[in-house]
Amino acid sequence: QVQLVESGGGLVQPGGSLRLSCVASGIIFNRYSIGWYRQAPGKQREWVAGITSAGSPNYADSVKDRFTISRDNAKNTVYLQMNSLKSEDTAVYYCKADRLSYGYASYWGQGTQVTVSA
Repeated sequence: QVQLVESGGGLVQPGGSLRLSCVASGIIFNRYSIGWYRQAPGKQREWVAGITSAGSPNYADSVKDRFTISRDNAKNTVYLQMNSLKSEDTAVYYCKADRLSYGYASYWGQGTQVTVSA
């Protein structure tokens, strides 16, 4: 059974930091690219950042220079370090695992709430 479990969300003041984690089980982790997405109330889910199976990161313009994505294949975990948080970063954050080789496969986690408010 495949599971992606996000954690690390919470309430933080503007300008603060949080680190999200996404722990995967039931997959051969190093074959998957992992993406972080977010969905704010009343808005569509949007891509935030991604990291390839080889470890190459990419970011949405809205979070570039503030967020850092990384992975630890030994722990089947991807992290999203979020600094200089803004109120507009408030959303439910989801991780998604995509396998583009060995046959396509894709899995979502259940999400973790991030609230940026004074």
